[in-house]
Amino acid sequence: MKASQFFISTLKEAPADAEVVSHQLMTRAGLIKKLGAGIYSYMPMGLRVVRKVEAIVREEMNRAGAVELTMPVVQPAELWQETGRFDKMGPEMMRIRDRHGRDFVIQPTSEEVVTDIARQELRSYKQLPKNFYQIQTKFRDERRPRFGLMRGREFTMKDAYSFDRDQASAKASYQVMAGAYRRIFDRFGLTYRAVAADSGAIGGDLSEEFQVIAATGEDAIVYCPHSDYAANIEKAEALAPTGPRPAATQALAKVSTPGQSTCPDVAALLGVPLATTVKSLVLATDETNEAGEITKSQVWLLLLRGDHDMNEIKVAKVPGLDKGFRFATVAEVEQHFGCKPGYLGPLNLCQPVNLVVDRDVAVMADWICGANEPDFHTTGVNWGRDLPEPTVVADLRNVVAGDLSPDGQGELAIERGIEVGHVFYLGTKYSQAMNATFLAEDGKPAFFEMGCYGIGITRLPAAAIEQSHDERGIIWPDAIAPFTVVLCPITPDRFPAVKEAADALYAQLLAEGIDVILDDRGERPGAMFADWELIGVPHRITIGDRGLKEGQVEYQHRRDSAATKVATADILAHLKGRLAA
Repeated sequence: MKASQFFISTLKEAPADAEVVSHQLMTRAGLIKKLGAGIYSYMPMGLRVVRKVEAIVREEMNRAGAVELTMPVVQPAELWQETGRFDKMGPEMMRIRDRHGRDFVIQPTSEEVVTDIARQELRSYKQLPKNFYQIQTKFRDERRPRFGLMRGREFTMKDAYSFDRDQASAKASYQVMAGAYRRIFDRFGLTYRAVAADSGAIGGDLSEEFQVIAATGEDAIVYCPHSDYAANIEKAEALAPTGPRPAATQALAKVSTPGQSTCPDVAALLGVPLATTVKSLVLATDETNEAGEITKSQVWLLLLRGDHDMNEIKVAKVPGLDKGFRFATVAEVEQHFGCKPGYLGPLNLCQPVNLVVDRDVAVMADWICGANEPDFHTTGVNWGRDLPEPTVVADLRNVVAGDLSPDGQGELAIERGIEVGHVFYLGTKYSQAMNATFLAEDGKPAFFEMGCYGIGITRLPAAAIEQSHDERGIIWPDAIAPFTVVLCPITPDRFPAVKEAADALYAQLLAEGIDVILDDRGERPGAMFADWELIGVPHRITIGDRGLKEGQVEYQHRRDSAATKVATADILAHLKGRLAA
């Protein structure tokens, strides 16, 4: 490709609404152009990146035995009503009506449609296993679209769905996909982690997220530097402290803490470590009748160490809280504790509550909590002496750096990541809801065991930029760069030998199958280099009159601080060596 035949449109400044680096650089480099909130046109330079991502994904999905199809963007509501998701998905799912008053949705995902295909086409166990995938437009009506392609409303996603005869086969299909995803992300050339993820209401342990490591990532990734253990913050287990609980050494006492309603404030006032304080979190659960009216509510008190944060995913697995919970109202708090939030604790309650204690708190001694009286806290609290031994003890908190790894191989560390892929074992959630069956070997109908597997095709380039950029612009890995090599002739209009050498090298690289662009726009060297550094093409070869007279050209990788002079006759071999590296 020659630059004069292509479309290059770079900006010196990013638009005011571009909040993150990827949004700023993709806009400045002319990869995307905003059309509306969370909706972007993929300009020619950006589309080349997207197509390269798609090609790698398609090759590895095909290699893994998946079969490509395409499902409609606009889907009949009837299918979504079968699973109940037409109502449950909430406002993020765009609902529309046609001229006949029939309901449709703009697909955010395609479990319903692919299950409908399976129940019509896959009639016998002899046709299984089967994995269908598509690379297709999705739409989710985000409340606040932001961060460019990181959280847009319209995006491209690869979604795949496996169908198997039983759990063992479904888990085997899952492992095939998990392996394919690792090959895909290895080929992208990005630093990533495959982390264990929570499976939510479906249950089971087969769920992994693929996270591109980036300091600006929204997700916290927990890992052990000394082993393969990795999980997202919601999934990572906080191990119970080892060893027996220390003996009580302090008497129970009520102390004045005027205006100090948080654990950090109380610890600072009393001059004690924050880890000696205990925070009280008050939740409530509701029972409703058929009309949706609340008939009964229960109040729950969760106790966590003052320096720890509650993990809502873990709390939602506690028996009694696993059907849904909310934070208690001020009226409910006052009714049970006789005090407004800020000074709450498990002693001297007005009414009984359901007590759930975090593992760390269960082995604490001489701890501090609210006294259920404004401006007062209680010190020297001990289990067995001041309170009955806790009966419900659970892992309620987020892990922190330095916690012991669940695999026993060392301490945990935490880094940030951007989720770009997810593999998930579904079981029979959708096949049962839609009565999707096949004839099993015994001649009886059985529900499909399913898995789903997604990759954010258009989110991935943004994640790559968040991971790799500098003050000059984007730094692409070779595999997904819009062009792999750029040739930059210096004033070829003045020096015919420069133009001739550039054209010859360009033809040579094309013949070798190398993805190259020749910048024949006649730009000044400074402007030309700035454009390509902003766009992030990994390999640059500069051809100038002075160098040619010395039998040399200059090679520079996007990460290199300076160019390297290479003999003109050796440049192809040198470039191939760098490409192979």
